[in-house]
Amino acid sequence: MGGAVDLSALAARHEQPAAAPASGGAPGGVPSAIIDVTDADFAQVVELSNRVPVIIDIWAEWCGPCKQLSPVLERLIEGHGGRLVLAKVDADANPQLVQAFNAQSIPTVAAVIGGRPAPLFTGALPEEQVKDVLEQVLAFAEQQGITGRVPVGDGEEAPAEPAPEPVPPLHQEAYDALEIGDLPAAIAAFEKAIAQNPRDAEAIAGLAQVSLLSRLQGKSADEVRAAAAADPRDIDAQMLAADLDLSGGHVEDAFLRLLELMATLSGDEKQDVRLRLLDHFEIVGLDDPRVVAARKRLTALLY
Repeated sequence: MGGAVDLSALAARHEQPAAAPASGGAPGGVPSAIIDVTDADFAQVVELSNRVPVIIDIWAEWCGPCKQLSPVLERLIEGHGGRLVLAKVDADANPQLVQAFNAQSIPTVAAVIGGRPAPLFTGALPEEQVKDVLEQVLAFAEQQGITGRVPVGDGEEAPAEPAPEPVPPLHQEAYDALEIGDLPAAIAAFEKAIAQNPRDAEAIAGLAQVSLLSRLQGKSADEVRAAAAADPRDIDAQMLAADLDLSGGHVEDAFLRLLELMATLSGDEKQDVRLRLLDHFEIVGLDDPRVVAARKRLTALLY
């Protein structure tokens, strides 16, 4: 879930206390998981996102698909008992937020987690797909240690969350290294964790993620794509282009590029691409339907 924009500047312009939204509760804790926000009071949403993931619904009164999607979002958010907040943004009245979230069409749905934005989708998706997206948001937020709730209902506090499990020391060492941008140190810490416990799923996924970042570090998207286009037989260039696809959220494109490349190879080269695919599966999540489908194609290519 890569961030789309930096919201800090927008939030900083409105750090003074703002009036409560027109409907729903104010981000500070009035009992409601659905709130209306504006350009003027968005700083409160950024602050709230440090405790609970906030889903941003950018809509307009004249937008037909918005009228289909908004009730679905509201029903699903309310069903999570305060673990998610829905912040509704009227596109016509809040041009700064429309620009900040790069909402080129509406409805546009995004998330803010720990003050950082992440684009989710545009248009009115079926309810089951929306539900899957919200579950992915919750899973990602949990990885970031954001597991709070807002009070809902008649002002009763939601049940206390259990204390989080302590972070294993080598995992914490990797996270600390990532905080200062030291990718080699993060890779080394995850490798040590895997050496100690080869079944450490979190370390395996973490190593795959950080290794991808390391491969792309210092390279521009144009540079990577130009190299891949210039020589379709350049295996390293094609694998790096797949890394770039995945980092940009183009999961199926990344999988397809590697699977089609594998079909043309044999021996060690084929094995290299297979291992890169396995890393990508770890990054996306082994239970993701796109991974399940790609794994079936991979098996067919191998046997």
